[in-house]
Amino acid sequence: MIRLHVQGDLAPGAAVAPTLDQSRYLTQVMRLKAGDELLVFNGRDGEWRVSIAEVLKKGVILRAEEQMRPQAYGPDLELIVAVVKKARVETIVEKAAELGAKRVRLALTHRTNADRLRLDRLDAIAEEAAEQTGRLDVPVVDDPVKLDALLDGWETGRRLMFCDETGGAPAASALTQAGQGKWAILIGPEGGFSPEEGERLRSLPFTTAVSLGPRILRADTAAIAAMTLWQAAVGDWER
Repeated sequence: MIRLHVQGDLAPGAAVAPTLDQSRYLTQVMRLKAGDELLVFNGRDGEWRVSIAEVLKKGVILRAEEQMRPQAYGPDLELIVAVVKKARVETIVEKAAELGAKRVRLALTHRTNADRLRLDRLDAIAEEAAEQTGRLDVPVVDDPVKLDALLDGWETGRRLMFCDETGGAPAASALTQAGQGKWAILIGPEGGFSPEEGERLRSLPFTTAVSLGPRILRADTAAIAAMTLWQAAVGDWER
C-alpha cells in the first residue's frame, strides 16, 4: 500500500492535506480516486490508514480512518559525514534513512572539497526513503558545519564511532565492548582526515576508533558498512 509522510496531525476523522506534489502523485501517477486508501505517518502520531475524501482542482483531502501502528522510534544513532560529491552525499542520506539513522550531520573538514548541496533535495530523499522502508519518522538532515565546531558542542553522553582509516579495533568487537546508548558514526572525506583532526578525534574521551577492514572505502560505502556493523552489534538488529 502507498505510504506518505504528512505534516498534519493524525487522529480519528482528522482531515489531512498532503502537499501539491504528493496530491499529483496520488491522482496522476497512481490514479487513485475518492474512497481509495493509503497509509500516512507524521513522525508523531504513528501510522494511519486514510481514505481520499475529496479530489480538488489543486490537491486532495485525506480522512484518517484507523491507526495501524502506534508511534515508535528507532535507535538514537546519528551519522556524521564529511561533505563529499553531491551524488555520493545523496546516496549516503538515502541509505542512512533506510538503515535507521535518526539524524544526518554534514561536516566540513580540512580536506573537504565538494559540490554545493541543496538541503531541500536531501530532505526529500530522506523523506522518500522513510516512506519506502516503513519507518515512522524521517531523519533530520543538518546544514554543514565545521568539524571542530561540531566536536566543541558535543552532546554529553553520546558515544562517537570514529571510522579511522589509519587503524583501529575491529568494529564489531569494539562496539560490543562500548555498549548501547546514544551513538554517532563519523565518516571522513576523500583523502581522509588531516593528522590534526585524527589526533584530536583519537584523544576525545567519548570516541571509539574502529577499523572497517583492510580496504580503503569510498565515503558512501564506508557509511553503509559502518551503519550495518553498528546496527548488528548494538542497534535494533540484534534485539
